[in-house]
Amino acid sequence: MGVASPILLLALWEGAGRVGVLDARFFPAPSAIAGTFVDLMRSGELVEHTWTSLGRILIGFTLGAVPGLVIGIAMGLSRLVRAAFKPVVGALYPVPKTAIFPLLLLVFGIGEPSKYAIVAIGVFFLVLLNTMAGVLGIEPVYLDVGRNFGAGRLQVFRTIALPGALPLVFTGIRLAWGNALILIVVAEILAARSGIGYFIQNSYQTFQVEKMYAGLLVISFIGYVSFLLLDELERWLIPWKAGRTG
Repeated sequence: MGVASPILLLALWEGAGRVGVLDARFFPAPSAIAGTFVDLMRSGELVEHTWTSLGRILIGFTLGAVPGLVIGIAMGLSRLVRAAFKPVVGALYPVPKTAIFPLLLLVFGIGEPSKYAIVAIGVFFLVLLNTMAGVLGIEPVYLDVGRNFGAGRLQVFRTIALPGALPLVFTGIRLAWGNALILIVVAEILAARSGIGYFIQNSYQTFQVEKMYAGLLVISFIGYVSFLLLDELERWLIPWKAGRTG
């Protein structure tokens, strides 16, 4: 049933396009989009833009996720750290990340650092908040047992807080990865000469609608595959969760 629904939708789209119900200038038939997609992959044009965007996402994601994870665990473990960071996080998290992109352009220019920064900022808060929630959700008795057996702060961090928070950490990573895809496309549409966002914007400006849809298809594919990979990584790192929910 899960596969049949998209196939039925594509068939209806194809049929509506062929009989003229849908305007092909705005909604080209899936067969036309597929043909354009294959041509773009063969020429290497779409592949090049895809790798450019993925590189920016991975760098920005790392820059945002690592400090988000560390600070999130620290906030979950320490009331003092939580009191210090919570007002700042509460004030900055609701600000739309796309709204601060012009400021990032002023600070970093239109080069690569501004792309990394917008992704890192969007990722940081989602990973931090979910990690903190994961640590706060750990039963206090586990932390007390660790301390009673002489575990230092680093040991508590590594053997209790991080494993205990992992389920919610992965929730944050999933949300952050999806957000990173959105932010890099927006950044590339506004200020780039390469990447999937630029490719889509350029296709729109030159009214090459099939190419525009091909770019959207790539974004969808990246999101789908990355979520499958995250599911597998989660099963490997958190086998007890898979056993409980499966």
